[in-house]
Amino acid sequence: MDFTFTEEQQQFADALRRYLEKNYGFETRQAIVRSEAGVSAEHWSAFTELGLTALPVPEAQGGFGGSAVDMLVVMQELGRGLVIEPYWAAAVGIEALRLAGTGEGADAQLLERAGAGEIKLAVAFHEPHARYDLFDLATVAEASGNQFTLTGSKSIVQHGAQADYWIVPARLDGEIALFVVPRDAAHAKVAEYRTIDGQRAATLTFANTPARRLAGLHAGAATLEHIADYGIVLLCAEAIGALDALNHATLEYTKTRQQFGVPIARFQALQHRMVEMLIHTEQARSLAYLAAVRYASRDADERRRAVSAAKVRIGQAARFVGQQAVQLHGGMGVTNEVAAAHWFKRLAIIETTLGDVDHHLARFAALPGFATADA
Repeated sequence: MDFTFTEEQQQFADALRRYLEKNYGFETRQAIVRSEAGVSAEHWSAFTELGLTALPVPEAQGGFGGSAVDMLVVMQELGRGLVIEPYWAAAVGIEALRLAGTGEGADAQLLERAGAGEIKLAVAFHEPHARYDLFDLATVAEASGNQFTLTGSKSIVQHGAQADYWIVPARLDGEIALFVVPRDAAHAKVAEYRTIDGQRAATLTFANTPARRLAGLHAGAATLEHIADYGIVLLCAEAIGALDALNHATLEYTKTRQQFGVPIARFQALQHRMVEMLIHTEQARSLAYLAAVRYASRDADERRRAVSAAKVRIGQAARFVGQQAVQLHGGMGVTNEVAAAHWFKRLAIIETTLGDVDHHLARFAALPGFATADA
């Protein structure tokens, strides 16, 4: 399979990388992390001008209709640049509207506004008791005519406090349905906090909170899983960018740190270790690219298989490369003054978002054909 990016994709990636290298250095990033908002309106506006917010939006709603592979190109650069803006949350929210919405009326208006960078979205996947089970939902929806209200809570909603609208899965008469809740909806409470990677998350609480149901043809449990798989594809792509940057930073550090009068990069044992780090990254890259391609497959099991395989390999690579990078940096590898520590923290969060290695190994093994292939 040819994973060569098109000229347009490469130009898009190059433009984004130049912007980040010039305007989003490590110190700038750290200042944003420490700010009260935790994100930068200035950089979000720049992302909009670069076309990032319009990329995942369908052409019918004024976007570019970018595929998962197009998004992979973007997410790699964001991972390389340690970007903390709420782009992943917004992109996954756009995909949720695309898959579960009608593409008309209020759904179309939200997509148009999201593509223009006017609003941000976030999907509230998980609940406090459910760990990685997307379908273990205690949040319930009640209908009164054409109106709905939600009661329940959602935990670790990525950039939930920065979102203008939330996509919320809930039980409606025992079945899973998806709802749109505006940030200022009545009886909706938001508790925001910073995660270990410097990003922001929130716990959302609803108590008879008004909501609008997404009434697309396939707005149920299968769609919720489809949306989560999209989020995983983007996370895997971001991880590849972070792994590349972490490998590069580690190599450069070993060229400057000296022991016994020579750079430690000249020690053969450490060279072997860095080669293993590169091998882990390249194996993870192959599966991440495959998952981006297979995301568009009409065969849901093929999509699930590729996505879970990528998430497993990304998680393994994130742990190995991160741990080796910290060791090779010595004591500096765990300090906030060194970017390597922050890439490792981000990779650790990616590994546990939407299912860790064990969860996706179990999901992969449960798919049809696994036992037959093993035999």
